[in-house]
This record gives sequence, structure tokens and C-alpha cells, in this order.
Amino acid sequence: MLKRILFISLFFTLVFNCKFTEQPKFVGLKNIKIVDSNLQSVTLSAYALFTNPNDVGGVLKTDNLKVYINDIEVASVIADEFNVPSKKNFEIPLIVIVSTDRIIDKNNLGGLLGSLISQRLKVQYKGEIKYKVLGYSSTYNVDETKELKIKL
Repeated sequence: MLKRILFISLFFTLVFNCKFTEQPKFVGLKNIKIVDSNLQSVTLSAYALFTNPNDVGGVLKTDNLKVYINDIEVASVIADEFNVPSKKNFEIPLIVIVSTDRIIDKNNLGGLLGSLISQRLKVQYKGEIKYKVLGYSSTYNVDETKELKIKL
């Protein structure tokens, strides 16, 4: 009987003392850069920064996050679900490999040639990152653009 009372009081203590009033805050993207480029592909990376003030974690998904190069959708960020740590600042890696065939578009050939001459690409991460915890969910809108220098 004493174990049962102890278990129930511990359960209620944990439930009522845990802070779960705020969703993690999306700070922004950092270190958007070209990791590798060659004639076959371009590898892009970025990190999504978050801070979680809560005592509980959760899960983040990046299924609805797209990558645009020179205003052409070239890839979707596909990553495993990311476990959110409690009471921490954390970052999620967003790495995508884009085939150069996806960058070349007949309608945007002039823009591509201009990018190759200037050796600059306009890279944009746009979409949503979804957060889920204990039946609660919310989304973060992402829209970050950066001009990157490409080395061929």
C-alpha cells in the first residue's frame, strides 16, 4: 500500500511540476553553405536553431521543407525525426544533395548561366518544420535566403 501511495504522489508531482507551457522557439537558420560541388551534384547544409524552455522534449520533422536554387525548387529536406532535448538550445542539421540536372531548367537557362559566370547561387530554404509532443503539435515557418559562392 505504501508503494502505491508513493507511486501516485510521485506521478502527480512529476505531472504538475513539469513545465510544458511553451513550444520550443525557432531561432533561425545558420551556416547555410555549399559543402561540396562538382559536375554531378551540389551538397548544401544548414542548421535550424531552436531553444526549448520546457521540462519535456518532443519530436521535430522536416518533411515540408523545400530547397530552392535560383528560385527553382530542387530538393526536399528529408531527415529522420529529431528528438528534442528538454531545457536546452539545440540545432538540427539540414543537409541536402542536389543533382546539377535539377538546377538546369530550360526556362531558367539565362539565370543559370549568370550564376555560373558570377559563381554565385541564390539558395533558399522554405517550408515548415513540425513539432509534436504528447498529442500537441505546432509548426514553424522557415523562409531563409542566402547568396552563396560556388566553386567548380
